[in-house]
Amino acid sequence: MSTTAGTDRGPLAYEGLQAFEGLAAATAGEGRDPVNAAMIRHWCEAMGDANPAYEGPDAIAPPTMLQAWTMAGLSGYAGRSGAYDDLLAMLDGAGYTSVVATDCEQEYLRPLRPGDAISFDAVIESVSPLKTTKLGSGHFVTTRMDVRADGELAGTHRFRILKYAPVPRGSGASAPPGPGSPGASKGLRPRPVVNRDNAGFWEGVAEHRLLIQRCRGCDTLRFPWLPGCNACGGQDWDTVQASGEGTVFSYVVMHHPRFPAFDPPYAVGLVELAEGVRIVSNVIGVPYDKVRIGMPVGLEFLRVDEELELPVFRASEGGEA
Repeated sequence: MSTTAGTDRGPLAYEGLQAFEGLAAATAGEGRDPVNAAMIRHWCEAMGDANPAYEGPDAIAPPTMLQAWTMAGLSGYAGRSGAYDDLLAMLDGAGYTSVVATDCEQEYLRPLRPGDAISFDAVIESVSPLKTTKLGSGHFVTTRMDVRADGELAGTHRFRILKYAPVPRGSGASAPPGPGSPGASKGLRPRPVVNRDNAGFWEGVAEHRLLIQRCRGCDTLRFPWLPGCNACGGQDWDTVQASGEGTVFSYVVMHHPRFPAFDPPYAVGLVELAEGVRIVSNVIGVPYDKVRIGMPVGLEFLRVDEELELPVFRASEGGEA
């Protein structure tokens, strides 16, 4: 059955989008640099990951760096296929001019080591039927990239975007108008994704407890919640309750975009807890332009609507590091 999407430039037949499925998005692409110790070091410093597996003569690259070795930079890379650009152009022409990255999935088949030469092929794996979201209506596009090290398959990276037509402000459509619009109603915060790996964390939040995972094998604390220990690989764990004390390790001030549930500008902090792990959350209690690195903060639980409560961190007005 044909699925069409009405836009300012006419209907778009879903069959036309499906025709792109299976076409190459990149062929025989080559990484700009071989796997190297400098990039591994920068990555680990940015992530705060001191795992000894990423250092020394037998070092491997962090598995989550899989996509980093394939990034083209501003100059692009040889091997890029025109099919992906044609698909995006078709969606743009039909009025789906906005884009947001939604999620990615990675599968690791062998470790990457300094000196490995990276090559890759990518395919347009799927294009969804028309979907309606709070951002607007559009199509999800998923690409799959097979990453090779010295010719051997090392991992697979799936990346999904939403190409959508934004809901006009004040249109009365499914997404509410933005903050400050006449008659605007406050939208709901995005719902957290709760799965088997993090359900215990959200159960703790419901009880006003901030729970940190602790490996039973080596006692390493970890946050956010993961199915296994990033220090020893152990899969047995219990939890400890955070004291709620912390300091602002880093922060950003969000000005855009203006989603209905938020009133920018506001501060988003990377808070280092007294226990040594870090959590991303809002910093409240002081104006956004008064947040400072090193500022002491304390845990609170903020009810943002009838169904959702979130951990946030309050700083004292005029508090100094």
